[in-house]
Amino acid sequence: MAVGTLFVALLAHAGGRRDGDGNGGALGNPGVYPPGSSPFGKSYGEWSAEHWKWLLSIPYATNPANDFSGANCAEGQSGQVWFLSGSFCPEPPTPCSNFTVTRECTVPAGKALFFPILDSECSTLEGNGTTDAELRACAKSFQDLGTGMTCEVDGVPIGKLQSYRVQSPLFTYGPLPEGNIFQVFGLDAPAGSTSPSVSDGVFLMLVPPSAGPHTIHFTGSIP
Repeated sequence: MAVGTLFVALLAHAGGRRDGDGNGGALGNPGVYPPGSSPFGKSYGEWSAEHWKWLLSIPYATNPANDFSGANCAEGQSGQVWFLSGSFCPEPPTPCSNFTVTRECTVPAGKALFFPILDSECSTLEGNGTTDAELRACAKSFQDLGTGMTCEVDGVPIGKLQSYRVQSPLFTYGPLPEGNIFQVFGLDAPAGSTSPSVSDGVFLMLVPPSAGPHTIHFTGSIP
């Protein structure tokens, strides 16, 4: 099981733009954009693709998912939405389980926060298929194994997490950097590589929080 705790500090008063409906709809999750919404012009599925493109564009050595303190959380960030990441295994390519990561991250005020509770990704480069249907089935097969998903924001549980499960549209990641995560896992993924991909996972988009410290705690496991 992977367990993450993020201590997020907002730099200044957050009086930034709040796009769309952030009241959680009928799910009872205030401060979370509801499933089916399109915050800042993109659906949850489209934002999940943007999240993966961001994550895979960063070398493993400085990748936020390989960061166990929060020092690299600003890598590659831009725009109104700030991406938070899950975690790679502490010692890839060795399989891992039952580890906890605690990060402290300072985020500029007015940023919405987008992050996975648990997600999967399949691409042609990884040998997962060559068609949209094959990649979609692959990502679903991994995500279907997910268990133990929970999330709390400032101690308040986020309910009905499965309602936030989405598949991305088919997207292309890359060009990959030198020292990318696929190379660390022993795949043939030279710098400059691109590949079609699909992701499947449970993601949350938080309305820009108020200034000050906030804690996000989430768990999830894929056997």
